[in-house]
Amino acid sequence: MSRKKIAVIGAGNVGATAAQIAASKDLGDVVLLDIVQGLAEGKALDMSEWGGVDAFSGAVRGTRDWNDTAGSDIVIITSGLARKPGMSRDDLVAMNTRIVQSVSAEVARVSPKAIVIVVSNPLDVMVHVAGRVTGFPRNRVMGMAGVLDSARFAFFISEVLGVHVGDIQGVLMGGHGDDMVPLPRYTSVAGIPLTELMDKPAIGRLIDRARKGGIEIVNLLGFSAYYAPAAGAVKMAEAILKDSRSIMSCCAWCDGPYGVRGAFVGVPVVLGSNGVEKVVELGLNDDERKAFAESVGHVRELVVKVDGLMDAAAKPA
Repeated sequence: MSRKKIAVIGAGNVGATAAQIAASKDLGDVVLLDIVQGLAEGKALDMSEWGGVDAFSGAVRGTRDWNDTAGSDIVIITSGLARKPGMSRDDLVAMNTRIVQSVSAEVARVSPKAIVIVVSNPLDVMVHVAGRVTGFPRNRVMGMAGVLDSARFAFFISEVLGVHVGDIQGVLMGGHGDDMVPLPRYTSVAGIPLTELMDKPAIGRLIDRARKGGIEIVNLLGFSAYYAPAAGAVKMAEAILKDSRSIMSCCAWCDGPYGVRGAFVGVPVVLGSNGVEKVVELGLNDDERKAFAESVGHVRELVVKVDGLMDAAAKPA
């Protein structure tokens, strides 16, 4: 049986950490790619030497050559710029659209059968870019956000209740960041509904903190989180490579469920060897349905802007 191949695009903090976690889990051979001379090669060499301390069976290779990633089973896209002082949200969207567009074209060229997991921000619309450019079946393009947001929500709950974080199962929907829609009714602690353990104001405070979880870390570090996002992307890859049919929240194509007609948005899904095997449709109350619809609306607004940028770039000068 041939070994699986995982390409991680971008050797920054998120990409390098994802490569390290994937290697440590023995998920397959890892190829780390970056355009910066020596960056991916140096980090991959360091990881390979770490294998002499804590052995793993897969190879880790760093490269600038897309052909080295050819035939990948999974491609994790972490490429993109973080927002910097003086940079508008529109600036970030425009620059990362160009980056993810370029990366996605190369993925389609060298790994036409791959399943793509996007981590680049703004997450939901970057998944749209990857889906449009690759032309892959929608079940093979997805984004890592819900796994991260659920993990943050679970950790904050565990802190307040003083319980093991592994006992907490949460569901979040909608866009990544301020637009996310946590669902306390579907969040449980060892099977006990969260609503039985905490009052509404306390839950509301944790929801607010989860929505601002990314900026909280930026304010502390001066740059974006990477351990948890990388772990979230690898968790998704592992479910796909092992065909575990695990249920988790991620940015996936919705065309029908929850009344969404054709959009990549955060929903609970079943992940298996075909990628997104199924969107899990939950019964939402009026408030949850309204919040989700508003979140989808915000994603659509940004998609229109990004499509305009891509269409304009494609027109002859």
